Amino acid sequence: MSDDGALLPVVRADKLADASEAQRWLVTSLWARAAVGILGGAPKCCKSWLALDLAVSVASRTPCLGRFAVEDPGAVMLYMAEDSAAVVKTRLQGLCWHRGIGLDGVPIDVITAPSVRIDREGDQERLARTVRRGAPRLLVLDPFVRLHRVDENDAGQVSAVLGYLRALQRDLDVAVLVVHHARKNGGAGGQAGQSLRGSGDLHAWGDSNLYLRRQRDALMLTIEHRAAAAPDPLALGLVATAGGDAHLAILDPGGDHARDAAGLEQTIVSTLAAAGEPLGRTALRDKMRVRNERLGEALTHLANRGAIVRVGDRWRVPVPATTP
Repeated sequence: MSDDGALLPVVRADKLADASEAQRWLVTSLWARAAVGILGGAPKCCKSWLALDLAVSVASRTPCLGRFAVEDPGAVMLYMAEDSAAVVKTRLQGLCWHRGIGLDGVPIDVITAPSVRIDREGDQERLARTVRRGAPRLLVLDPFVRLHRVDENDAGQVSAVLGYLRALQRDLDVAVLVVHHARKNGGAGGQAGQSLRGSGDLHAWGDSNLYLRRQRDALMLTIEHRAAAAPDPLALGLVATAGGDAHLAILDPGGDHARDAAGLEQTIVSTLAAAGEPLGRTALRDKMRVRNERLGEALTHLANRGAIVRVGDRWRVPVPATTP
């Protein structure tokens, strides 16, 4: 006896979605639309900084790291288990300031529950309801170790937790980014994902994965995708601004970054001097056709040297002192 209601869904092969339709980006070349994946790296490798940069980019439709365009912008939901609410807000405000926007207009919701355990049915249901109501494009969970109490080396237990997140992604059409630690003694050879702490299921699970490794004075970002070619690894650096804010910036290889920065700084000083009045970042960016990220770095360096001064949210060259 057969029961048609118990059949699995089947689609003829020629009716399946084409690759061009199936492969869409949340952030071009960095994270696929509605993809699950890991942002991994050793401790103190700026994993949370990169996760927040992605969050601000998706929510504000501004390029991530100043380079990767957002194709499917929308609301973002964060759960940052190891950072206080004040720290999260300060970092988000700094990332928004770097982009020339205000945090108040950016749709980012932060889950403030003291604990979320996605290995427990009750918390799974609460998280699913919360995500369903907020309808974010991107859900960031940071870090994985604070989200469960299973044995990370047990493939069965880890697979069950990851299976819940996969079901959440499919049911609610949301991208899920999980921040996870790499092993302290993870080797430099082989695939970056093989250095992740715990079961190999974590590496295999992701549709899009990002890995940060410290290499000399830079952080190397390696990108992996299940269904698309990955860009070449990038060198990143955490750049501090004069106001105490910070952001990750892509470093140009071969010393070109430093040479280009010197030329940019000279142009900024000349532009401010010619203007005869203070100019804001937006006006400078429009005049010079430069990325906001590079402009911010140059302004900070010039201010630290005393070559320019800040007047509110604008900049000018110092006024020479008059001689009596």
